[in-house]
Amino acid sequence: MKFLFNTIFFDPLYNLLVFLSSIIPGGDAGIAIILLTILVKLALTPLAHKQIVTQRALTSVEPKLAEIKEKHKGEQEVIAKKMMALYAEHGINPFSGFLLLLIQIPIVLALYFVSQEGINLTSASLYSFTPLPATVNTIFLGILDISKPSLVLAILTTITQFFQMKFSLPPIPKKKEGETPSFKDDLARSMHLQMKYFIPVLIGFVSLSVPAGLPLYWVTSSIFAIGHELIVRRKALEIK
Repeated sequence: MKFLFNTIFFDPLYNLLVFLSSIIPGGDAGIAIILLTILVKLALTPLAHKQIVTQRALTSVEPKLAEIKEKHKGEQEVIAKKMMALYAEHGINPFSGFLLLLIQIPIVLALYFVSQEGINLTSASLYSFTPLPATVNTIFLGILDISKPSLVLAILTTITQFFQMKFSLPPIPKKKEGETPSFKDDLARSMHLQMKYFIPVLIGFVSLSVPAGLPLYWVTSSIFAIGHELIVRRKALEIK
């Protein structure tokens, strides 16, 4: 399993990072990580775009879903069929986000190990044809040593993760007047709040204990995701 992980994910990303360092003046590893992140995000953009569009579509049909659940209360089989029919009518695949998640998990892990490894020019993971940088500079922009933990990047990671969650998570459905809150609704609201606040803080704390290369990846990735989300929203408004 480790061999497959290294062969498919770690080694290609590691060699791409070394290659990028070789073409960047001064061999700035921080800039190389940013470029690597952008390239990975661009490669995943078609899947990420589909996930965002699907999420927005799910939000738009939420009132109709509520009507179906209310009309056929207690008839789970009927509700399931009606929901799938509604999804099919609007071209929605509610499971499309899982594919992006499954692909991203090993990539994030690989980038974590890449940041831990650093640019080691004697690494056994280097391909024979990978050009080596003349120098490797771990001082990002001459200011920040990305080979060590950074409080500044940990704070930036927390902030950008929060806004990414804020923009990407669907809004919490508002309670109707006189409606008795169900356990399911309360659980959904609790999960929403945890995703929005707890996860960014958790990632921020993790960022304090790892080399700053990984938080730099997270910050870049979050900014890219926020920009993508805003573009999709703007296009949706133009269509309307």
